[in-house]
Amino acid sequence: MKTIKTLFFMFGFALFVAGPIVAVVAPTTTLAASAPGDCERRILGIPTWFRGLASVDGNGNCGIVSPGQPLPDGSTLDLSGFIWRIALNLIEIALFIVGYIAVFFVIYGGFQFLTGGSKPDQIEKARKTILNAVIGLAISIGAVAITNLIFGILN
Repeated sequence: MKTIKTLFFMFGFALFVAGPIVAVVAPTTTLAASAPGDCERRILGIPTWFRGLASVDGNGNCGIVSPGQPLPDGSTLDLSGFIWRIALNLIEIALFIVGYIAVFFVIYGGFQFLTGGSKPDQIEKARKTILNAVIGLAISIGAVAITNLIFGILN
């Protein structure tokens, strides 16, 4: 028991000493946004909730356009169009997350299939997991396409 405490203390002390050495320094902003597309970057394919509503001011700062104000393309949105764009963005975010979950279940089903060995019930369970995940992924991809179609029509 004493050796475990000693090892735990040594590991904690090593992390305490090595922490500042490997610390990440936050970079400063060196380039401001020059176009509205710079304000709407995606993370792992997931869009921002304000996609289609961002504009760049004279200083290069990104901002969200309020209902009734002109968009970067010159058009204006009323309150219902503003809400619809946010709702479609949130739906697309949820569908991307569902797609990532489906990919995880395909990998999980493959792991079950590989570790199933000679157990037919576990192999059948793995096959059903993979099949259901692929069906869910196809539905998610189709729903994202429909959401983007509607979003394009609203533009």
